[in-house]
Amino acid sequence: MAQLQPETDFELMFESAPISLWLEDYSALKVLFNGWRAQGVTDLADHVVQTPGLLQQCAACLKVLKVNRQTLGLFAARSQQELVVRLSEVFRDDTLGQMLTEMNYLWHGTLEFSNQTVNYALDGRRIDARIHVRVLHGHEASWDRVMVSLEDTTVATQAQQKLAVSEQYARDLFDYSPVSLWVEDFSGVKRLLDEVRSQGISDFRVFISVHPDFVSQCAEEIRVISVNRQTLTMFAAHNQEELLGKLGLVFRDEMHNSFAEQLIDLWDGKTMQLREVVNYSLSGELIHIHMQFAIPPAHQADWSQVLVSLIDITARKKAEAYLEYLGKHDALTKLRNRAFYVDELNRISRKGPWPLTVMAMDLNGLKRINDEHGHAAGDAVLRRAGEVLTNATAGYPYCVARIGGDEFIALMPGCDERVAAGLQERIESMIELNNQFYPGQGLSMAIGIATCTSAALVEVGLHAADQAMFANKTRFYEEAKLERRRP
Repeated sequence: MAQLQPETDFELMFESAPISLWLEDYSALKVLFNGWRAQGVTDLADHVVQTPGLLQQCAACLKVLKVNRQTLGLFAARSQQELVVRLSEVFRDDTLGQMLTEMNYLWHGTLEFSNQTVNYALDGRRIDARIHVRVLHGHEASWDRVMVSLEDTTVATQAQQKLAVSEQYARDLFDYSPVSLWVEDFSGVKRLLDEVRSQGISDFRVFISVHPDFVSQCAEEIRVISVNRQTLTMFAAHNQEELLGKLGLVFRDEMHNSFAEQLIDLWDGKTMQLREVVNYSLSGELIHIHMQFAIPPAHQADWSQVLVSLIDITARKKAEAYLEYLGKHDALTKLRNRAFYVDELNRISRKGPWPLTVMAMDLNGLKRINDEHGHAAGDAVLRRAGEVLTNATAGYPYCVARIGGDEFIALMPGCDERVAAGLQERIESMIELNNQFYPGQGLSMAIGIATCTSAALVEVGLHAADQAMFANKTRFYEEAKLERRRP
């Protein structure tokens, strides 16, 4: 069998190579570099950047001697001649930017190097490629023989770019979410729970009631991996480092019991949880929060990644509290309303304590004030009555309510008429002070008191208090008429 000559061997390997191969002549580039060095150029990158067009001049110095079949297929060229003639279509746009890196290698005497580059096929396709350049042995002085190989990495590069875009999209969804998001590591918590379970503990609720410090121990094992922008805003933190350094200010007080319930759910296998909790901002403001806790399926084995979302429901809680307040209070006087009074009277009638003293009250002269000065003036007097009754009963377990236009009532469970007489004295004393503070329309109140000793006598007591109040009111008007007749 005939032996192939070295030249023939080289030709066969060159033509049959599975990657794009280019045999090129860089001797003109070396001459160009030598000329620039003679002119005093020391920094190629700076020289090229300051003088537009020099990079194209470098590219023009590269002469293609031969390409293989794989190159023609990759660049959609019918022949080497067509490829060479249309090289300006191959090396364009972002190709020149990558070429500066390659020229800089050669400028500094690196005669073999690799780089990521971009070329374009003659049909317009973008080709991402890994280029490897080597000045062949024996041609180091002239650079007249250079082997260039191109590995098509388009598919891998595009996949990597899509992955980067997808990762950035996911990151943006996290960072710019309108709710507070926390990524946490609960693996330390799982380890502690597993240790307790291995000790034969079956009733975890009883265990943590006996060992409350275990809840704090678990809390210390939580590691916060990342939080988003809304979290920093919600908790009044300038950055993540500040927030994580002051978590003790955020999770405190009520959070111990909430976290204990969360641990019980985890013990029972509930890796997705919803609950309402209370946190605090770094400025000390209480925040009511709707929390969703979830361990993703990929991390169920070790709990190394947990996603927690927090929605600020403070405004909703305040609205609910206000609605609840309105449901039990009179909006004008801030005292309890008739509905609450009825419920409280029924409760006391069922459970006591006895005796129950009832104080019925009615404003004197409200109709005259409304008729002569308008209802705004009358409302002002009603508000003053509410202030007096609120202050007179502050600290006492009495139910004081506005049950009609100018009608008020106080329920005093466990109190006799002697205690009620003391309350009446406080009320009358505060009315006198109130009239000094609010000159103009005088505040006056008719009061009647009655005591009942059992549920069967409650209606009798209410009627008796009303009758006593009406008798008081009658005396007021009679005395007022006498005073008006005086000269």
